[in-house]
Amino acid sequence: MALPRILLIDDNKTRIQQLEAIFLFMEYAIETAGSADYTACFSETEQPLRAVFVGDGLDKQATTLSQIVLQANKVPVILLIDNGTALQVSSMVANSVSQVLEWPTTYRVLKPVLDKLAVSDRPFTVREGSERSSLPLIDRLKGKSRAIVGIRKLIGQVAESDATVLILGESGTGKEVVARALHDASLRKDKPFVPINCGAIPGELLESELFGHEKGAFTGALSTRQGRFEMAEGGTLFLDEIGDMPLAMQVKLLRVLQERTFERVGSNKTIHCDVRVIAATHRYLENEIKENRFREDLFYRLNVFPIEIPALKDRSEDIPLLVNDLVARLEVSNRGSVRLTNAALSMLMQHEWPGNVRELANLIERLAIINPNGLVDAADLPEKFQQYQAVEDAVYDLTPDDGETDNIGADSEADNIEDGELTEQIDVIRTFHGTSSLAQLPEQGIDLKEYLNVLEVDLIRQALDECSGVVAHAAKRLNMRRTTLVEKLRKYDLQR
Repeated sequence: MALPRILLIDDNKTRIQQLEAIFLFMEYAIETAGSADYTACFSETEQPLRAVFVGDGLDKQATTLSQIVLQANKVPVILLIDNGTALQVSSMVANSVSQVLEWPTTYRVLKPVLDKLAVSDRPFTVREGSERSSLPLIDRLKGKSRAIVGIRKLIGQVAESDATVLILGESGTGKEVVARALHDASLRKDKPFVPINCGAIPGELLESELFGHEKGAFTGALSTRQGRFEMAEGGTLFLDEIGDMPLAMQVKLLRVLQERTFERVGSNKTIHCDVRVIAATHRYLENEIKENRFREDLFYRLNVFPIEIPALKDRSEDIPLLVNDLVARLEVSNRGSVRLTNAALSMLMQHEWPGNVRELANLIERLAIINPNGLVDAADLPEKFQQYQAVEDAVYDLTPDDGETDNIGADSEADNIEDGELTEQIDVIRTFHGTSSLAQLPEQGIDLKEYLNVLEVDLIRQALDECSGVVAHAAKRLNMRRTTLVEKLRKYDLQR
């Protein structure tokens, strides 16, 4: 997932270096530009833009600042001025910026400013005339497979509680997407969501990152610093790759989860915290426990409500819908477009996808670069996909989920019919046919499964013929969901 982006427009190199250090610590993607070359930065759409910081001392500051506010297009603009100096722009220009901060500033001053923007001005992608999307993050979990529908259901069940959630799944399956969807659907959604990758930070620094430290607590601790638990106060702390956390830190984390208190490094003052913890890992923690690399008591503390995300190879039926969504995202961010034939999609569905959705996203972006706005057929796919057999007449439903998810995953519509309903429907059919028996069983017997398949195919064909091939109308004639009929068309290799 892309980090929220901060654009810093300044000609003061010292200030740029100091602000870069602060913003990187706060996990923002920082982009810098001078007064002469900032224009191109507003055309970048790969990452959401949270705010634009503008340093004073720019050439022709009033004119430049006005142009920046105009190009920012509703993105908050924050002006930095040297401590003790007067504002060198007109009141009209000053009123157009979101806030004026004195420089030098500190993390303590910047954090509440950015936290406020996170709540009142959710990050959005810069596009001329674009509206901020109100689409819930749970809708980023694309797919109609039983597994994904089940995950969406689990999110709905646990989101509003404060239960600790453990998200399990291979790298690239979208564990952070699930974590953010949980936060977005929770009662804490207006408070911070603070992620930290436990495997990316050296063990000796992880305690300071999580709990903060006091000035002078160790060599290099030049000032007091908040940890991630304090940053996430009232909100959600996402502990990614918890399986890579050193054992010494696991003990300290367990205490926080049990007592909801901690101390900064170098302090004996106890701090109480109100934080919902969501953890994730690609490791099998039960095996890690056997190898004495993970504490069993911490596992049970984290594993209150597990959510397991399947590998992409285990939900290959979702690939056409995922491809459609990834292409739409490229188009929205002005990074081109591409279309894939059904034959190409059929080959993608046979791939193992060791990198999961992340690997699929990279492939689609590469295809869009190689074949801008073009149509990609099976032969146009990279060499590693040519080992698979293309299905030329494959049929895929690329329409988004229409909300009919209550019974998705059932084998058929009849599976959801109560015994009494089924008996009543049989009586109706018998009356219609004017016979007490729907079919006569031959003396030599029959292959019931094959017989029912042939009967089902014949009825589907009749329904399609009567409805001129319109699947939605045929599904209504057969009293089934459109998505179920599409699956049967694919199962029986029928043309629409």
